[in-house]
Amino acid sequence: MNIPIDEQRNTLNALANQGVQHFPVVREVVADFETPLSCYAKVASGPYSYLLESANQGGEKWSRYSMIGLPARRVYKIRGQTLSIEEAGENIESRELIDPFQFVSDTQAKYSYPIIEGYPQFTGGLVGYFGYDTVRYVEPRLANSTPPETIDTPDILLMLSEDVIVFDNVKGKVQLITHVSDLSDDQFLQAELRLDAMQGAMLRPLPKHLVEPSISPAMHESDFQSSYGQAQFLNDVEAIKEYVAAGDTMQVILSQRLRCRIEAHPLTLYRALRALNPSPYMYFMDLDDFAIVSSSPEILARLEDGEVTVRPLAGTRRRGRTREEDEEMEAELRSDPKEIAEHLMLIDLGRNDVGRIAEAGSVTVSDMMTIERYAHVMHIASHVTGRLKSGLTAVDVLKATLPVGTLSGAPKVRALEIIDEFEPVKRGIFGGAVGYLSWQGSMDTAIAIRTAIVKDGWLNVQAGAGIVADSVPELEWMETLNKARSIMRAAAIAESGLQFVATPENPRENQSASGSTAPSIGSPSESELES
Repeated sequence: MNIPIDEQRNTLNALANQGVQHFPVVREVVADFETPLSCYAKVASGPYSYLLESANQGGEKWSRYSMIGLPARRVYKIRGQTLSIEEAGENIESRELIDPFQFVSDTQAKYSYPIIEGYPQFTGGLVGYFGYDTVRYVEPRLANSTPPETIDTPDILLMLSEDVIVFDNVKGKVQLITHVSDLSDDQFLQAELRLDAMQGAMLRPLPKHLVEPSISPAMHESDFQSSYGQAQFLNDVEAIKEYVAAGDTMQVILSQRLRCRIEAHPLTLYRALRALNPSPYMYFMDLDDFAIVSSSPEILARLEDGEVTVRPLAGTRRRGRTREEDEEMEAELRSDPKEIAEHLMLIDLGRNDVGRIAEAGSVTVSDMMTIERYAHVMHIASHVTGRLKSGLTAVDVLKATLPVGTLSGAPKVRALEIIDEFEPVKRGIFGGAVGYLSWQGSMDTAIAIRTAIVKDGWLNVQAGAGIVADSVPELEWMETLNKARSIMRAAAIAESGLQFVATPENPRENQSASGSTAPSIGSPSESELES
């Protein structure tokens, strides 16, 4: 609904009397000719902006709401213990932090306000990521074992997102949101001007470089360089199997990073990926000197109305070409003892993680071992929930769950130590949490898998395989390639000017609109949507 400005002021005055110092101002407009992607490209595109989208299982239907963040006025970057605060591209403050997680929690609280009736559920917040290596803030055994950094991205990057567009894909309307720091006439005048500018920007034409993406030289899988090298990876798999045989660990997720030069605009890469593999967590973030492009199938952790949710995904088969074959693949997955054992282990890990911050007796497992179908694969999934203990926050949920078992192994801390022993480069964003902490105290984050980091003309993608007692090293190497292939294939599509490439199953895909042939990197495999 469109709430008159005077009515909004009355509501916000009541909040001010409760001590709130940060206030949203909202305007609803019709946008039935727009899509979230076109709206982002016209209104928000620029450093420290984002687009958050979601598709249901199977990628057949987009979720109702998409969130668009206009360039943030303030950005928090944390490397190790060092905080840098930027405004308008300038560093305005740098200092050392004793506890980076506490700083994030305090910042969320500083700008918080309660849910307001009639306003969108999401009105902004701290949006960005917590890298895999933030686990070192809470696990002393890992503090001094960080592998070398090769991409050079912050461990934590959060945008102070105050100018937001919430896109209603069902009604064809958008809610434009900005914020004021007090309820003076001048502040509301400035807010109205910002909302006018957002609304006016929606009338702009789309940028030509996005409407007509350039065509670059063909990209092939052989163009990607590994951080590892196959021989060393195979040797390390054997070494980890010795740890498993000795009872030192049960499973370790060993990963490799692949990188390749790319000329396509990162948003063009996102367009290719969202068309190729729509997933529950799709996000594009322009973070000035690098971009995150992702289509993640897996939640890391969610906090909503005091309930914590994690949802382990483990156990995978490809989708069938017919309904009958699809059902056969499901039956095969359900009867595979190795897949079932791995999933049960991850349920236990999820229950343990949630149990650390949940009220006693509140942790439950529901929808246990159901089959979730996505565009190219099906997974075994379970739903673990618990009521958050009084006095804890969304940041406590992150500390308890990051990184999840599907990106680490079991027992978790020992698996993390073994990962540090063998992997040649710092994981960085891969395996971390990407999403938001809202001003109302909620949180929604995805695991940073099926994720590309584009920086300095390089595309970086990382993928892992779960090493257990009976792992075959060559197959684990192939699994990491298969899991990275959705990003590699999307990159080939982007480089070809969004001409969709062929797959062995459907050779007709290789014909572009002009009848020319686009390069092929291969079809998605049954494992590529996992970690």
